[in-house]
Amino acid sequence: QVQLQESGGGLVQAGGSLRLSCVGSGLTVSTYFMGWFRQAPGKEREFVAGISWSGGSGLYSDSVKGRFTISRLNARNTVALQMSSLKPEDTAVYYCAANRFPSTRDHAYWGQGTQVTVSS
Repeated sequence: QVQLQESGGGLVQAGGSLRLSCVGSGLTVSTYFMGWFRQAPGKEREFVAGISWSGGSGLYSDSVKGRFTISRLNARNTVALQMSSLKPEDTAVYYCAANRFPSTRDHAYWGQGTQVTVSS
């Protein structure tokens, strides 16, 4: 059974930083395209960042480019999202997802999400 478990969310002031982690079980994170998505109240879920099985610099939405960094920790079967210079508009539930192929939309597997709240 595939499971993705996010952690690291919380409340932070604008301009602050948070690091989200996603641990996979039942799959090998290093063989999947791993994505981070978010959904704010009343809004559709949106792609935030993704990283292919080969690693590399990652793929980012324009709204987070230059502020967020996605990375793999293969030895821990984990993908991380380092978020800096956070803004109130970054407030959302953040979801980790895994897919066999690169995608900024639907993924095969999803975590349950972790809340990130940025106060002004």
